[in-house]
Amino acid sequence: MSNSDETEGGAGFPALSLTGRVALITGAASGIGRASARLMAARGAAVVLSDRDDPGDTAAEIKATGGQALALALDVATDDGAAAMTRSALDQFGRLDILHANAGISGPLNPDLTTGAADFAEILRINLIGPWLAICAALPHLGAGASVICTASVAGIRAGAGGIPYSASKAGVISLVQTVASATAGRGLRINAVAPGLVETGMTAPLYTDARARGREDRIGQLNPLRRGGEAQEIAELVAFLASDAASYINGQVIAADGGLTASLPVAPRPAGGHPGA
Repeated sequence: MSNSDETEGGAGFPALSLTGRVALITGAASGIGRASARLMAARGAAVVLSDRDDPGDTAAEIKATGGQALALALDVATDDGAAAMTRSALDQFGRLDILHANAGISGPLNPDLTTGAADFAEILRINLIGPWLAICAALPHLGAGASVICTASVAGIRAGAGGIPYSASKAGVISLVQTVASATAGRGLRINAVAPGLVETGMTAPLYTDARARGREDRIGQLNPLRRGGEAQEIAELVAFLASDAASYINGQVIAADGGLTASLPVAPRPAGGHPGA
C-alpha cells in the first residue's frame, strides 16, 4: 500500500471506497446485515442480499438511490443455499470480492440448561455452519484483496452476554475466522470478525420493547463504559471498513464493537474522587 493521501484517506476517504466490487451479505433483510448492505452500496459496491426472509425491500431501496442490488430469499445455512447465492452473485455481477457472513439467530428463550439437542443443533447450524458454508462456496471465487467478514458477538468472547448455545456458536465463529485465515495463508485475501455488543436489531427487539414498556430504556447498555446500546449502523461502519483497502493489513482478527464492555471488569462504580479497587 502507498502512503500517499490517495490511499490513506484525504478528501472523501478514497481508501474506504468499494467502487467496482461485489459484496455478498447474508442475513441482509434486517438489522446489521441490512445496514451493512446499504452502507457498502453507498460506497460503490454492487450488493447481493441473502436471507430466509425476503430482503427485497432493502434491495429496492438501494436501487432507488442508484445502487446495484440483487435480493435472494433462501436458507444460506445449507449446501444448496450457499451454492445458490454464490452462483447468483457471479451470474449477476461476474465476480465476488466481499463476503459478509452475518446471518444468525439467538435461539429459544427457554432456560439454557434445558435446551435440547435439536434446538442447540439448529443454533449451531445457522450461526456457525452457515458462515462456514458461505466461506467454502465463496473461496474459489475470491482473489487477492478480497475480504470476508463474519458477525460474531461479545457473547463468544465472555460469558453473560447471551445464552449458552448462542455463545458457543459465536465462539465457534471467532475460531473459524482465525483458522481460515491461517488455512488461506499466501492467497492475499483477508478474513476477520466483528463482535457486536448489545445492538438494537430484530434479534434483540424483545429486550428493547420490554425496557421501553417498563420505562427503563435508559438502563439499556449501562454495563459498558459508554453507558448505551449500539446501533446497527455503527457495526456496519466497521464491516465496511474491514471490507475496504483501508484495512488491508488486518487479518484473522476479532474486533469488538461493544461500547467497551469486554474491556472492563464487572465492578461496582466507585464514587467521584474514589480510588479503583485492587
